[in-house]
Amino acid sequence: MTRKLFSLAALATLLFASATPAAIPLAEQLLPVDTLLIVSAPDWSQLRAAYQKSASSQLWNDPAMKPFREKFVTKWTEEFVQPLERDLGVKFDDYSALLQGQLTFAVTQDGWQGTEKDDGEPAFLFLLDAKDKGELLKTNLAELRKKWSDAGKPIRTEKIRDVDFFIVTLNTNDMPKTLRQFFPQRQPVEELGKTSAKPTDQAELIIGQQQTLLLVGSSIKALEKVMARLTGGTAPALAEDPVFAANQLTVFRDAPLFAWFNARLVFDLVLRGPAAKPNPAAPNPLPLPAMGKILSATGLPGLKSAAVAFRNPGTGSQLDFFLGAPEAGRTGVLKLLALDVKDSNPPAFVPADAVKFQRARFSFTKTIATLEKMLNDFSPQALNTWNFILSNGNEAAKLDDPEYDIRKNLFGNLGDDLIIYEKALRADANGAGAPALYLLGSPDAEKLAAALKGLLVILSPEGRTPEGREFLGKKILSVKLTALPVGGGGAGPRTLSYVASGGYLALSTDVAVLEEYLRSTETPPKPLRDLPGLAEAAQKIGGQNTGWFGYENQNETARQFFAALKLNVGETNRASTNPFTTAMPFAGPQKTFQEWMDFSLLPNFDQVAKYFGFTVYSGSANVDGITFKYFSPTPAGVKSN
Repeated sequence: MTRKLFSLAALATLLFASATPAAIPLAEQLLPVDTLLIVSAPDWSQLRAAYQKSASSQLWNDPAMKPFREKFVTKWTEEFVQPLERDLGVKFDDYSALLQGQLTFAVTQDGWQGTEKDDGEPAFLFLLDAKDKGELLKTNLAELRKKWSDAGKPIRTEKIRDVDFFIVTLNTNDMPKTLRQFFPQRQPVEELGKTSAKPTDQAELIIGQQQTLLLVGSSIKALEKVMARLTGGTAPALAEDPVFAANQLTVFRDAPLFAWFNARLVFDLVLRGPAAKPNPAAPNPLPLPAMGKILSATGLPGLKSAAVAFRNPGTGSQLDFFLGAPEAGRTGVLKLLALDVKDSNPPAFVPADAVKFQRARFSFTKTIATLEKMLNDFSPQALNTWNFILSNGNEAAKLDDPEYDIRKNLFGNLGDDLIIYEKALRADANGAGAPALYLLGSPDAEKLAAALKGLLVILSPEGRTPEGREFLGKKILSVKLTALPVGGGGAGPRTLSYVASGGYLALSTDVAVLEEYLRSTETPPKPLRDLPGLAEAAQKIGGQNTGWFGYENQNETARQFFAALKLNVGETNRASTNPFTTAMPFAGPQKTFQEWMDFSLLPNFDQVAKYFGFTVYSGSANVDGITFKYFSPTPAGVKSN
């Protein structure tokens, strides 16, 4: 009886295994080891669930947003989705049901060497696991192939690991006209002394299915590597790259969305690439240094990888960025980003009504030395220009103090602490921007304040003789400057005021916020650091002793953004003034976006204010790299599940 039961169980297991498709491996187990970039959602259902828990998703679906949302969705569908479906001969609804498992986009080296004699180029790959919708995927691909064939597109079939893939030849003219209108239309340019390029560049789109996995790529060779892994091959996979494996373990393990950049391989290829050849028929009057020299000056070749992960566990949304830059090889920009591990808490004088705050602990002296080395490595002439500017400021300051030395008196009195905080925008700002205070830590703030004229005189002749007045026993100095180093905003000359107090040199273009800082010594404000939930949120990003800590009251910044959108409705809703359309990375469709997004239909901000809380962020460094973390706690009015 036992043997019979065992035999029946074994038979059932075999039958079930033959009827159930094997699970598709994760992207890192399929992609080749020469992957340059990957963006992946390992489980689309998990990512969708995480997004639905987010405040932004619930804001979009709030009844108060219905008028704005419905008009946008209607316009989007009628003027973009439906025309694009006609251009492509597809129905997007037929494919949305396929989003079940992993969704991955990747770029692979595919033999590209970045040299002058190399005709190759990186390949792109797109992977989608339909899971239990495998038959629907098969049906959709068959229909898509037939529609493209009926439309006259050249299609051929090739086998990759005994699986049929159909290949469509495309050129730049095949971009659907619906998409083309959203991108700048560049006119062909023929450089003097050079023959023009081909009118269109051709490429191949290769599409196939293995089990429940949709595979799309630009290279048969790249797809063959993926198919080899799918069919039991042992070709090296991305998961075997030690840098990727280390980043996965520490940055994006179990994250519903992540991205990874193979910086070491990319920069190695770029550095080996050809230098730009001069064109005698059209010489460049301002030739730039070779790319290798520029990269070396910035220190970017010391970057081995970059990784980012998104999570939303229900308590809030978190983004983690990691730059894989080992300490021993950090130079240039990477050295600047690696701040000292020191107290970065908001001091007691930072008020609770601050809208934005950040504190960075870095040595100004080391920072200036690093920047000057970068300038010299980039171009000795650039460093000479910098020194010439400093010399002019030095000589001007010596008219009042013959012993003045800008490096000794100014740079030598800079400490290792930078604090910036911003208050809410005032109703009578008149384009001046939100009031902000900048504080530079100093071992001798009084000497630093006196030495600042050597820098200000470079910006304005008035910088040598600032006006002074007494306030609570401190001397506030003010100077009118056309080009402000801090506190920009508004047009025309602005007045920069500064004062030494409490171990800091405080600077602002808003004298009221400067005076508030001075009053805080006698009348301490309600401090930002006591804000409910701030300490708990900070623990999600490594605490407030990492060297760089920041805070933003998103409730207030969103309120200002809503007001700005509503202000620019109607006749004033121009591309030059609308804060949304000016951020669009497109050249000409601003009018279309304005018609889709009728900001006059936005609700009063108080109706949706519950969806906005605050964000904290931090930066830290260790021997392996540099980490930046952002965390937004779920606002009290948002459902967490």
